[in-house]
Amino acid sequence: MSYDEEQTRKSRVVVETPTAKREVVQTEAVRTPDRSGISAGMVGVLVVVAIALITILVLFWMSNQPTTDPNANVTAQQTQPPTTIVQQPAQQPPVIIQQPAPVTQPAPVIISPGVPAGGSTSSMPANQDASVQAAVDKKIADDPTLSQLGITATVMDGKVTLLGVVKSDAQKKDVEHAIERIKGVKSVDNQITVMS
Repeated sequence: MSYDEEQTRKSRVVVETPTAKREVVQTEAVRTPDRSGISAGMVGVLVVVAIALITILVLFWMSNQPTTDPNANVTAQQTQPPTTIVQQPAQQPPVIIQQPAPVTQPAPVIISPGVPAGGSTSSMPANQDASVQAAVDKKIADDPTLSQLGITATVMDGKVTLLGVVKSDAQKKDVEHAIERIKGVKSVDNQITVMS
């Protein structure tokens, strides 16, 4: 049966008729539904709780996935140690000397570095600077004390310009003297900064 409880009610009724008196017994059965099941309200609450748990699990799972956020690369780069950038000498543009000229004077003269005064375009000074630059770079790279300082050097017409930061005046002078001894170096412009 689908009902667990059954309540029976009996009543006695006396019926009088002109010929006899008799007793009639009536029996009624009242059935009540089973209340031990889950109600519709409880099912609704369970559905809402299940959806909330699934949402929390999906969000937790997504937060553990590797991100492709562009800002993640920025933060990763910020946590890495700084890299040392070695600056190579750059080709310098030609020097243009222009003076206000009266109407009767010719156009301004453009003077390129490495061009002799006679006007011939010999590539000898550029080759000499390249060989001196190579020798200076080799000296800095091969010397263990110089290579750790992060000094950069550029060569122009045999003049070597030194840039960088050292801890003492003695280191600054040692770098200058080491570069002066290289064949082809005419002069040294020591712009190394001393940080104490």
